[in-house]
Amino acid sequence: MKNFGILALTIGMLAASSVYAAEIVSEVADQTSGQATGGMTGMMVGSVGGPIGALLGAGVGALVGGGAQEVTGLSDRAYMVRTDSGELKKYRSPNYVFAVGDKVVIHGNRPRPLGWTLETAESFAYNGVN
Repeated sequence: MKNFGILALTIGMLAASSVYAAEIVSEVADQTSGQATGGMTGMMVGSVGGPIGALLGAGVGALVGGGAQEVTGLSDRAYMVRTDSGELKKYRSPNYVFAVGDKVVIHGNRPRPLGWTLETAESFAYNGVN
């Protein structure tokens, strides 16, 4: 029974480690959606050449799709975030707009405004508009 308590405490501490505030360092462009679309299209076109053609088509399509998204200026928003442990990570944020220096909370794989919870989500500006 004592081991169960230690296990519960350990799991609780590990789960709570992601709620510390992080800081936005910079805004960067993200072409993930263009790469995904181009990769899927390239895979379908390349599948005419068999399995190897599908793989090559997917690779070339991903490169072309990401490049096309960048050239047309339709890149998505992503932010470089300095976590509480000091490491820099890139997070996409389609729903919230941040400025450099803003404090954020990482929820799943997205940055959210400091103080954001599922219960208070409606009170925060969505996409810069409240």
